[in-house]
Amino acid sequence: MKLSVVILSKNEEKNINNAIESASFANEILVIDDNSTDDTTTIAVKAGAKVIRRKLNNNFSSQRNYGIQEAKGDWILFLDADEIISKELQKEIGKTLNNSKNSVYYIKRRDIFWGRGLKYGELWNSYRKGFIRLVKKDSGLWKHPIHETYDYKGSFGRLDGFINHYSHNGIKDFIQKVNKYSSIRAKELNNRGNSTNIFKIFIYPIGKFKVNYLFKLGFLDGIPGFIYAFMMSFHSFLVRAKLYQYTKLSSK
Repeated sequence: MKLSVVILSKNEEKNINNAIESASFANEILVIDDNSTDDTTTIAVKAGAKVIRRKLNNNFSSQRNYGIQEAKGDWILFLDADEIISKELQKEIGKTLNNSKNSVYYIKRRDIFWGRGLKYGELWNSYRKGFIRLVKKDSGLWKHPIHETYDYKGSFGRLDGFINHYSHNGIKDFIQKVNKYSSIRAKELNNRGNSTNIFKIFIYPIGKFKVNYLFKLGFLDGIPGFIYAFMMSFHSFLVRAKLYQYTKLSSK
């Protein structure tokens, strides 16, 4: 069974080489690049990947589905440019694919923030249950512009190895990404006809922080856990504030 790895990128010159190196066991590596303005594509080509430039248009599912279309492998592993496939997962994938009867596999993700692997709070499920990342060619399609889900036919399995995620290099980088993704999410909700009000704008972020930091034990991740819980609550605030802007102010 041949494996293709599809990596989405946008100005990831600091991370792309590590991501590609971790996928070197695959038969094919495709980088679907959202018109990077740095050296991402040059580094990717030198590292042995095939690079395809394609505008994201704030739709991650469309980008991933395009990767399915272009990939030649029997199986496709989806990776972000700031992620690395662990050695354990590399070996596990190699053993699994030749005898698999499943259509997709959930893979756990370990988020590294300020040098610490986070296990609780917002990341509770990703660390313990993971996401669908390994799929059989033509088993389904990705849906939703952001927070994508894979709609598939057949059975699923779970792998024990981790994808390591190095998403936020610091507070400035974290804020930039929260601002970017909250805009995409707010536009998605607006397109679906959702609305908000002052109560939701105020209450949702507070509730999200309490759930992640207290009930999902985010405090066990120390100071990085507190920062992460606070920033994701800020994301919740921005989504609803921007949604209000789109639905209320733009209609005047």
